[in-house]
Amino acid sequence: MRNALQEQMLKAGLAKKSKLNEVVREQARQRKAKGKGKADTTPADSADSAASARVDAEALRRQKIERDRALEAERKAQAQQRELQAQARQIIEQNRVKASEHATAYRFNDGDAIRSLLADDTQRPLLAKGALVIVRLDEDHVMVPRAAADKVRERQPEWIIVDHAQAASDNTPASDDDDYYSRFVVPDDLVW
Repeated sequence: MRNALQEQMLKAGLAKKSKLNEVVREQARQRKAKGKGKADTTPADSADSAASARVDAEALRRQKIERDRALEAERKAQAQQRELQAQARQIIEQNRVKASEHATAYRFNDGDAIRSLLADDTQRPLLAKGALVIVRLDEDHVMVPRAAADKVRERQPEWIIVDHAQAASDNTPASDDDDYYSRFVVPDDLVW
């Protein structure tokens, strides 16, 4: 079977018909040899190559099993994390403490930002003592009682924003400056 270029060369007289037939047969032999692999292999070589192919296939199978195990472990960890987040969210929503109508802004640090939350005069001392804790709920901040905050801390400790009782127990002076300034007591319920 000749292609269009070969036909044109034949018509123009640039090639002989016998030479074109020989080139076509050679191309067909090369294609057939590529499909079968090496034609010059001995039976011992083919046995070795079959054994190495089995070893390679076994190694690939083991790698696939390990990869599948790792993916499954990652999926399980993500599912467990989502479940813990859902539990924490449910605890916060069920135990949310709302401020009264005459509440004022209670300001607190959330990382590098200063946030505010409405708290009335009865809630401010409870926040200062640690009986109420401020937690993050999605993009919002809410107050919850200490018992609910402890449950949230078990599931999502990074959601706890303001916990004065925990901060007081962790407050150990680390340097001379801390020792010096520890003499000056600043009330936790300071409105600023």
